[in-house]
Amino acid sequence: MKILDFLDPKTIITELKSTDKKGVLEELTLPVSDITQIEHKELVRVLIEREHLGSTGIGNGIGIPHGKLKNLPSLILGVGLSRKGVNFDSMDKKPTHIFFLLLTPDNSTDLHLKLLARISKILKEESFKDKILSSSDKDDVIRLIQGIDEEF
Repeated sequence: MKILDFLDPKTIITELKSTDKKGVLEELTLPVSDITQIEHKELVRVLIEREHLGSTGIGNGIGIPHGKLKNLPSLILGVGLSRKGVNFDSMDKKPTHIFFLLLTPDNSTDLHLKLLARISKILKEESFKDKILSSSDKDDVIRLIQGIDEEF
């Protein structure tokens, strides 16, 4: 399984403008709403409900907001980068800079967990995190993910 199998270039945002958690979730889900034709408010609602269970800000500058939707036809990923960092209620209380959004259909628990594990694994690579955070455009992000997809 490769991350690029699920990542649509339209869902990559290299310059998040938002300065808070809700704003980041709204910004990350806009292109997903366009692609899936699922109401933007519904996508944000699902992610905020998940955040109430515990923050998806896992620390070390990383957030992996995720959720499940009944009417989602297939798994979809998004990537967002915040140069300044955002208070995402991370476990380590530090700002979050790199976001991987993961939305899955309600019935795909196995795939959801496998992809979460894969994303977590690649984000443990410090050199990858440094490079992706300094990406200037979507093509850079795709090349970096493609390179690390090959390694793991």
